[in-house]
Formats: sequence, C-alpha cells, structure tokens
Amino acid sequence: MPELPEVETTRRGLEPFVRGRFLCGANVYQPQLRYPVPADLHERVAGRCVIALRRRGKYLIFELSDAAWVTVHLGMSGSLRLLDPACPPARHDHIDLLIGQGAVEAPAVQPVWRVLRLHDPRRFGSLLAGEGVAEEHRLLRELGVEPLSEAFTGDYLYRCARARRISVKALLMDARVVVGIGNIYANEALYRAGIRPDRSASRISAARYRRLVAAVRSVLEAALAVGGTTLRDFIDSSGRRGYFTPQLAVYGGGTCPACGRALTAVRIAQRSTWFCRACQR
Repeated sequence: MPELPEVETTRRGLEPFVRGRFLCGANVYQPQLRYPVPADLHERVAGRCVIALRRRGKYLIFELSDAAWVTVHLGMSGSLRLLDPACPPARHDHIDLLIGQGAVEAPAVQPVWRVLRLHDPRRFGSLLAGEGVAEEHRLLRELGVEPLSEAFTGDYLYRCARARRISVKALLMDARVVVGIGNIYANEALYRAGIRPDRSASRISAARYRRLVAAVRSVLEAALAVGGTTLRDFIDSSGRRGYFTPQLAVYGGGTCPACGRALTAVRIAQRSTWFCRACQR
C-alpha cells in the first residue's frame, strides 16, 4: 500500500504541474471504487482552478477555487499519472481530471493540456468532491497528528498508549493516533528504536516513546529523500518507482543487519511483521 512517503512523493511531483491551472472537467470510467465517485464530478470541477495540492495522512487534497475540493486516496495499489489527453485509458484506469492549458476567461472550454489519471487495479482507492473545508469530511476529521509535525512527540504517544490494550505496532498504525504510518514503516521504525512490535503499548516508557518518535521521523525522511518504497504496485506521478527498498532493515524478513540472527515473523493487527528477538525488546 502506498504509505505517507509515497503519497507525499506523488504530491510533490504533481504540484508544480497542477497548481494554478484550471480544470476542464472529468471523465469517469469506473464510478464504483471504495466509495462511489460523485455522479456530478464533471460539473463540480469544471472551470475551477487548483489553488493548492495538500496532503492529510494518505489523502491528497486538491484545493479548488470557490471553496471546492477533491480528495484522492490511492488505496492499496493506486497511482496518479499526468498523461497526454490522446492517451486512451487502459484497464484499471478509472478517472481522468482534465487539466487545462492555462488561465483564460472561459477556463471550462479551454483546450485540455494533460489528464491526471487515477489507476487502481484493486479499486480500494477513492475520489471524493465537496465544498468547504476538506478536513471536516467524515473520513478526515478524526485523523490523528502528522508524524513529521511538531505535535508528534514521545510524550504524545505515551499519553495515547496509557489506556490502550494493543501492541505498540498497532498503536503506530492507528490513523486516529498518527496518520500515514503503514506496515512497512512501522516495522522499520520499531527496529530502529529497538522496540519489539508485539510489546504492549501501555507498558512502554515515555523515554522509549521519545526514541520511537525519532525513529519514525528518520525512517520517513529517509524514504522521502529517495521517493518511497519500491512496491510492485507503487508508481509515482512521473512513472518512476521509489528506491527505499535497499535500505529496509527488517521488512520482508531475512537476518538482522546488526547481529546477523534470523528475524522472527509474526502477524500483528492482521499484518506481516518482522523483528529481531536480540536487538528489540
């Protein structure tokens, strides 16, 4: 699944090409994704300018003129690509946002410069549209803090864990606590912090949570620096794949880079998990 670094890589790749441009409308080839695509999507976006492209957790938020917005979630295997409008949709291409050539007096009828195409083989992604503040939508309003923000601290995690009867890995992956940390980066951050992923969240000290927060930040920043993780299904906005995989220490199994022992594999919160019994406690 595309996680925070992959979604942020997509945002950074797309923003220079879409910000300040008008949308000419939308083509919907498959309206049934994780949530139904708005039937009036074309009318909602036509003639509106892309003011900004933001990210909240794993959601991309296209902030449009006239207080409108579009959110995109890439689901398990989705990607967004800027393509020539003459490029026909392929299998699993579900939605095109039509990007105009520039700001003109009648933006809704200007020539289409590019299409921003949502490709999603598993159809677990979503595209929604609305007006007002996107973060007030029911899918976004209860999201937790951003892991690269000042609000994400060891003391914050420690407080969140006090009454929770879950593992520390499940706590990290709870989007109501902190957003954007999926299975891959939870595995890696816990390894860097020296914490077993199956340890009870309520039995970890504040000092160890401070170390875990630092590990989360370092692994996410390292992934962002190289464009995310090379997953079979992830492709960024330019068509390139990420290159963080060679730096993965434990995800996928094998031996511990530090001590050479075989990694232990378990399932936590229904996700595959690897850790070193000697280096993580």
